[in-house]
Amino acid sequence: MSPLRKDHEPPAAVRKGWRYHHLGIPTKEPRAGERYLAHLGMYVSGFETSPYGVEWMRFDPDSPISSLIQTVPHVAFEVDDLDVEIEGKELLGRVSEPSDGVRVAMIIDNGAPVELLEFRKKSN
Repeated sequence: MSPLRKDHEPPAAVRKGWRYHHLGIPTKEPRAGERYLAHLGMYVSGFETSPYGVEWMRFDPDSPISSLIQTVPHVAFEVDDLDVEIEGKELLGRVSEPSDGVRVAMIIDNGAPVELLEFRKKSN
């Protein structure tokens, strides 16, 4: 495999098994159906309804979320083992567990944020 991606090839992340999850786009405009996440000081919309996985994010002025995430769109991928995938990567903040069975890390790639999510399978 050539080190340079060809037009017909998927990104290296997809070739290694990462699965597209969503695209987060910052906005300053209120949007229909926004949901407020008080602990993050932000509004989100579109995630549940977009057929393409587009999530709009609007932030309070005092939101604790990184200014990079507040100003630059990010792509998110589901991975099988978050610890393995973040090894050697530049992290933006810490690994978090926003909900039961979900671990999340933001990495920086060439100045852009990339979100990695690991969903732990729940035993019955």
